[in-house]
Amino acid sequence: MNIMAPVASTSTLDSGYLLSDPKEDETFPMFERRASSRKLISKYNDEFVLKNTEKTYEQQYASLYFLRLTVLKPRVSKVAAEAWNGMSILNQEVKAVDRVLDVRQGEFCWIVGTVYIEMTLKPNILDEITKEFWTTAPISKDKFADPENDAIMLEDESGRVNLVGSTIKSELLVTGCVVAVLGSETTSGDFDVVDIRFPQLAPQLPRKMSTGHERKYVAVVSGLEVSGDVHESYETSMLFEYLMGELGGSDDSKHASEIIHVIVAGNSFSNRRSPLSRDEESPDNSQKRKKKYGYDSSSYNSKPTEALDSLLADLSASVSVDIMPGDQDPTNYSYPQQPINAALVPRSRRFLGSSFRSVSNPCWWDIEGLRILGTGGQPIDDIFKYIEGDDRLQMMETCLRWQHCAPTAPDTLWSYPFRDCDPFILNETPHLFFAGNQPEFKTKIVVGEDGQRVRLVAVPKFSETGKVVLVDVDSLAAEVVTFALNGTGRD
Repeated sequence: MNIMAPVASTSTLDSGYLLSDPKEDETFPMFERRASSRKLISKYNDEFVLKNTEKTYEQQYASLYFLRLTVLKPRVSKVAAEAWNGMSILNQEVKAVDRVLDVRQGEFCWIVGTVYIEMTLKPNILDEITKEFWTTAPISKDKFADPENDAIMLEDESGRVNLVGSTIKSELLVTGCVVAVLGSETTSGDFDVVDIRFPQLAPQLPRKMSTGHERKYVAVVSGLEVSGDVHESYETSMLFEYLMGELGGSDDSKHASEIIHVIVAGNSFSNRRSPLSRDEESPDNSQKRKKKYGYDSSSYNSKPTEALDSLLADLSASVSVDIMPGDQDPTNYSYPQQPINAALVPRSRRFLGSSFRSVSNPCWWDIEGLRILGTGGQPIDDIFKYIEGDDRLQMMETCLRWQHCAPTAPDTLWSYPFRDCDPFILNETPHLFFAGNQPEFKTKIVVGEDGQRVRLVAVPKFSETGKVVLVDVDSLAAEVVTFALNGTGRD
């Protein structure tokens, strides 16, 4: 259903009405926005936030894969044992093999390891050097997948084996996920896979349902890309007015008053640079401008931060707000992204500790008992490059079944080289899992083997679609509100 409503009633925007004296019998409905119980889940988020005294890049990334396999191997082994123990193939009982190198030719067995995909189209450091020093560089591709030439392997601390067979080719797999495979070794030394198992959904805490009849929504918006230009997006202004309850008629204001929390999920700042100087724009300027490092007043543009700060400050006075960084926001690029420095938003910073927070990417929340895991979308965008399809919800669901929210880190998704833990492992299943900055809005419910119930939401870029997603805290129902020049609509 799509209910179109005017931007605002004629009486509120008509210039003659605004300049006239108020009518004695004129009344305006007042809606009170209730306070929400909201907190960050520190036992997970503390691992995402890196302390300056602990930052070091001296260690190798291999320890991250070892930690991942150490934690997830018992979980996937339990699932595999329940499925395959006691099974016979060709009158031969299937057995578990602890290490990859212990597989014997002709014996049906199952093994657990980390997937590694050798991809011919995957970028490497030599390509980057070529782009830097040569005029002809390899053409960048949106996808790395080349099923005819890609090789799928399984590795553990002992070694690596090549996986073959139609079963393995039909599965959604990426480098970094931990799986169990059932099959036998061929004469060529490959492992012919006949079945595969994932860790499946982690345990889930029960939701705390509200006792009242009031609806409560969490609003998630991503890809604002605020530029601060004079001709700032009209839809952006409408969005913030709506979230503050100042847009539309009484129905829109009442609906907005039911929003108890707003999550700004990445790419809030526009990456457009300030206009170039006349010398740089001139086609006759054959000399390249010398690269400058650090602060460059000729290219720095403060308008996006100032404009976003103003919007967030106004919104924080009305409802609690969390801002998460994206891949084009002013923070570190590698995963996990650290919270945006509050010094960039001095007006909003006044609400720190009350209704405004700058959080990491990814991040865990507990809002009115609703456990939420959200990302700025980079892990899903990176998984998209590994497969032929484009079903973003399937990728999100598979991440839950892998019990890992960023499996391609650190291979193709840049990340910090953790040495004591892998913070991206999912020790519990959230009630709501969203990914920001996706091409379009999509949502579905995933039900686990033990009754887990998760709402998946692909949050679209607001700058391209004008859409914000609202999720009901109690029912997990998701709806989208669309802002356009001809009005707002709810689906």
